[in-house]
Amino acid sequence: MATTSRRRLPALLGRRNGSRPDVPIEGIARLGERTKHLVKRLHAGEIAVIDHVNIDRIAAEELIEADVAAVLNASPSSNGQYPNAGPLMLARAGIRLVDAADAGLFELLSDGDWITVDRGTVRVAGREVLHGRVLGVEELERQLQEQRLRIDEALAEFAENTVAHVRQETDLLTGTIDFPPTKAYFRDRHVLIVVRGDRHRRDLKALRAYIRDMRPLIVAVDGGADGVLEAGLKPDVILGDMDSASDAALACGAELVVHAYPDGRAPGRERLIEAGLPHTIVPAAGTSEDVAMLMAFEKGAALIVSVGAHFNLIEFLDRKRGGMSSTFLTRLRIGERLVDAKGVSRLYQPSGTLAPFALFGLAFMILLVILVITSPALNDVFQLVWLKIRIWLGI
Repeated sequence: MATTSRRRLPALLGRRNGSRPDVPIEGIARLGERTKHLVKRLHAGEIAVIDHVNIDRIAAEELIEADVAAVLNASPSSNGQYPNAGPLMLARAGIRLVDAADAGLFELLSDGDWITVDRGTVRVAGREVLHGRVLGVEELERQLQEQRLRIDEALAEFAENTVAHVRQETDLLTGTIDFPPTKAYFRDRHVLIVVRGDRHRRDLKALRAYIRDMRPLIVAVDGGADGVLEAGLKPDVILGDMDSASDAALACGAELVVHAYPDGRAPGRERLIEAGLPHTIVPAAGTSEDVAMLMAFEKGAALIVSVGAHFNLIEFLDRKRGGMSSTFLTRLRIGERLVDAKGVSRLYQPSGTLAPFALFGLAFMILLVILVITSPALNDVFQLVWLKIRIWLGI
């Protein structure tokens, strides 16, 4: 334990100086090709070794929250296809970001290695094993600005892909998805759909009064279940491919619905079978987020409130979506029953506050004083009561 503490100290010092490429950073290497899985086992001061093309906002936020000292990426952190701000977020947070594409990161490093990152050079036990390129704030800011100027190219390709896939996902519009029966009762209730995103925590915080008063049915989409638990709530249903939700979330007692491919393949089901968790399956095209909204709609929800959902081009591209056909068709079908969390938080007026009671009490006291002053009989009673109180208190 003492050795670990001594090793952690230079890593933490390096974390504070991550934006200074001349300061060497030391720490334990943690390897994970899928960032969303790796962040669950990262500790402060460690060095994340990932394989993530175009680091998105969510991944960047989770790496920052994990307080890593540096990030070594086996793929381009930003390949220029669209303006993704994830790499810049890491650099601004003081986390050294090193791109080492084609360097064989996962062959040269092992999980748990104590490594040194000196500028872009990586050493293990004092021996240089590879060299990458440090991405600094100024360079990333310049790249982001250039990518924003070319956004029309990404938009045109995105629109073409959306139109091309609309025909393949028309079952979302025609209502031919066979949803399994659920113990959770949807009809005429408000349903909160929570998606893991870069703002789901803020949305849940803003909706506290609404959730307290309306008690909506909570449907978490995969990793959104952990966000619900972090907010002190419990999901009623978890729907998704079950690759992002933690073991604790899956075992919280919520109904589990596995989103399978249209042909019935459901890779995420194996995890639930191994854990002995009961579940049902819904084969459908589109994203789990879309399927969750459609399930709430088909089962008769009065209002569907989305938390952390994706609404703009950058968010779709960040999630590696080349088009938005399923999202377009889903929102077309649901129509006015779907409301974004921000709209609810702005329009909902919480009930049960103390302000009306305080106002009533103040008005009552004013009326009582007026009656005592204007009525001789009440004035005498008041004087008598006040005298008895003084005698009782010994004044």
